[in-house]
Amino acid sequence: MTADWDPGDLIEVFKALGNPARLQIMQWLKDPETSFAAYEPIADRRSVGVCVTHIQAKSGLAQSTVSSYMSTLERAGLVRPTRVGKWTHYRRDEERLAELARMIGDAL
Repeated sequence: MTADWDPGDLIEVFKALGNPARLQIMQWLKDPETSFAAYEPIADRRSVGVCVTHIQAKSGLAQSTVSSYMSTLERAGLVRPTRVGKWTHYRRDEERLAELARMIGDAL
């Protein structure tokens, strides 16, 4: 295991990804240009991520639900938020995801 992860971290990741909607959001964020092509970007999706309002619109979920889901993904270390004006944008933490994949491969 790497020094940055402990068993509690891994449990949080699996809990976060155990929800179908959160898992779908992570899949969408893997290719934000394609997944959110129907929405006019507020900022560069590759560098700052996807606006939470676009995630909410695409998912069809309530704003409060999407905010809660994104907070869960952030606490698990899977996404990073960036404020652009009054909007929060989210992108996957690819470095952390690669580290997680290595850890799972080594530990499990």
